[in-house]
Amino acid sequence: MAVTVEPSAFSMVDYDAAEISALVDELAGSLGLGDHDIRIEVDETSPLGRNWLETLDPIHIHVESGALEDPKRIRRFSRLGATDVLGRHLLRAKDRFDPDFGDAPTDADLSSAHRTAWDVYTVGRLVRAGFPANRQRWLYAFRNRHGFTDAADDTFETLWLSDGLTWSRVAELSDAAAATNPGKLDRKPA
Repeated sequence: MAVTVEPSAFSMVDYDAAEISALVDELAGSLGLGDHDIRIEVDETSPLGRNWLETLDPIHIHVESGALEDPKRIRRFSRLGATDVLGRHLLRAKDRFDPDFGDAPTDADLSSAHRTAWDVYTVGRLVRAGFPANRQRWLYAFRNRHGFTDAADDTFETLWLSDGLTWSRVAELSDAAAATNPGKLDRKPA
């Protein structure tokens, strides 16, 4: 396996490509992706935090520099934030490699609710693999997409604590939680 970080030297943010590479190597090894080539492309010209999985062969993750930034120290690398972002995409890649997981939509075609549900599922697995995560942040994000209800909280727990789910099960859980949201806007035109 080879990990490539682009650019190899940063000029606009205080990031170290070797540190990012070492983190990705650690994540890949712990998550069972040690035999895959991985490319991390950081757009240091954007302080935004968009990030997505570009391709699977090699695993190519594109991130804007804000996604890896310490929110309390601008233009400084956050290992915790990077673990969250890069770990989620590595687990999405792992899910996509697994024929039992099923065919998930591309990242661009995921609904916000389904993306958040899959994120919760991946971050829960990251935690069980020994990586830190902000559980409350993910619970709040899940509630924002699925409602502030007991049913949404129960679904969050199911996703957070599960292993071996399929894409159809992740989507089904997400849809069922969203359906119980009393604040959802599901109006028919007059």
